[in-house]
Amino acid sequence: MARKTKEEAQETYVALLDAAEQVFAERGVTKTTLNDVASAAGMTRGAIYWHFKDKNALFRAMCDRAFLPMEVLLNEIVDAPDQDPIAALRKMNVHFLQQVSGDVRQRRVFDIIFHRCEKTGDMSAFPAEEEKRAECLSKVEAILQKAVLQGRLPPETDTWIAMQANHSFLIGLVHEWLVNCEAFDLGSYSEALIDMFLAGLFACPPLKKQAQA
Repeated sequence: MARKTKEEAQETYVALLDAAEQVFAERGVTKTTLNDVASAAGMTRGAIYWHFKDKNALFRAMCDRAFLPMEVLLNEIVDAPDQDPIAALRKMNVHFLQQVSGDVRQRRVFDIIFHRCEKTGDMSAFPAEEEKRAECLSKVEAILQKAVLQGRLPPETDTWIAMQANHSFLIGLVHEWLVNCEAFDLGSYSEALIDMFLAGLFACPPLKKQAQA
């Protein structure tokens, strides 16, 4: 009996996340109420509060579910012994673009974050998400630092700026593509786009300020 209750609770949890994705995408996060989500899921408001403290918690859980596959891949790449850092960075970036373009859930959640999430009031800050973002970026910088140690990048390379450029390229590309997904096939062009960026990065890497003087 206990097992059945646990399974039912998990089914409810998943159904609420599915409903949140749907309603957030249709109405925007700020304009959506917990009642809207409960109604879309065919449940009561109390069912939401059983699993989530508030709308922020629901939003974070929705994002975490969508981005978990990317986090798993990043951890696998960072933890792999004797990994070629250049190949690792390329693999990670290409996978990111292909996941966003090919996975309906990830595409929808990114669209919600970029275009349907007004950063005001209660939705203006997500400390836990910022901490997770910082952790992911630090792992990307670790890959670049490894490239420096292996002589694949100059010793005076500013790996923090390189990491920021890599992140901004990916996020900016996805942000603009989501405005009009019919403009081009992001998945098909993912390798060419990443190769273009990496060619520029390794041909002319950003240098630390003291090295530029």
